[in-house]
Amino acid sequence: MKLSVLFGPTTVGEIRLDNRIVMAPMTRNRGSVEGDATELQGEYYAHRATAGLIVSESIPVSAQGVGYPLTAGLFADSHVTSWSRVVERVHAVGGKIFAQLQHCGRISHPSLQPNGTVPVAPSAIAPMGMAVTYEGFLDFVVPHALGADEIPDIVRQFRSAAARAREAGFDGIEVHAANGYLLDQFLRDGSNKRFDYYGGTIKNRMRLLGEVLDAVSQEWPSSRVGVRLTPENSFNSMSDSNPVAHFAHVMERLSERGLAYVHVLEGDMLNGRRAIDYAQLRRYFRGTYIANNGYNLESGTHAVTSGHADLVAFGTPFIANPDLVARWREGHPLAAADTSTFYTGGATGYIDYPMVGKTGPTR
Repeated sequence: MKLSVLFGPTTVGEIRLDNRIVMAPMTRNRGSVEGDATELQGEYYAHRATAGLIVSESIPVSAQGVGYPLTAGLFADSHVTSWSRVVERVHAVGGKIFAQLQHCGRISHPSLQPNGTVPVAPSAIAPMGMAVTYEGFLDFVVPHALGADEIPDIVRQFRSAAARAREAGFDGIEVHAANGYLLDQFLRDGSNKRFDYYGGTIKNRMRLLGEVLDAVSQEWPSSRVGVRLTPENSFNSMSDSNPVAHFAHVMERLSERGLAYVHVLEGDMLNGRRAIDYAQLRRYFRGTYIANNGYNLESGTHAVTSGHADLVAFGTPFIANPDLVARWREGHPLAAADTSTFYTGGATGYIDYPMVGKTGPTR
């Protein structure tokens, strides 16, 4: 049987990958209260290191950027030390891992913020829904609209976290400009109602992302910097008036930067709707393109062989199948993930899924 093109080697920037299968970033709430990465996380990622590339869960770039409980950050010395242990375990078994750097913006709550302050955003518009806190689900609050004089500090936070990711030994970084978090809040006009240099036109709304990329590229070569985008995902109460035109501009501008890749969640992960022709949108980016959202082995193979994508990212399949690459290569059935354990903390549903040929947990 002919093997899928997904199993063939490739390069991202100057990094050689064993295959074109990417483990997508997935928040699992297994960090410590102090924001350190844990031993469990090291085990979890090491089990899945046969992916050509792992993109870590979202890592807050600052205390202000935290939006969920038990998320491991990169804004303190102890965070660097703890993440370095995770990276060492991945490297020890031949894996490659990028740190996904995130600022949650308005998708936070005062109880998660330093001194109980309100979260920040491009505009004072509260998202619909509820925040996840240590006290349970609480209503989102109206965020503080960042003043133009406050935005340089956001850029500084990303640069500082990028430097710490380098110190921790990651192979690169992915700037999270997706899924309704702060950079995405600036990109899309459903959440950005500003009238200054950071609002109005898509050129202005992209300004903060550009400044962040300029800053992190002082710490990493651009060939080790990726960007994640979600042009039409409605998660976290997001919308845009013209995502086709707006994100075509974003992709064109990103093409000029010599990035490692652009990682696009295609469609809406809440309802599966895809109103955009992503094959057309992809043509605006002259570089490595990672496709994501609902792919399987067959559709992922087609995405690469057709020229639509260079790599394909998979999320939920990696949760229940730490040896996903081997299972697909050898024709083994996939295990189903237990969704009730996705965000519960602890080893159950995290590091206890068996690998092919093993009857017990992976640990």
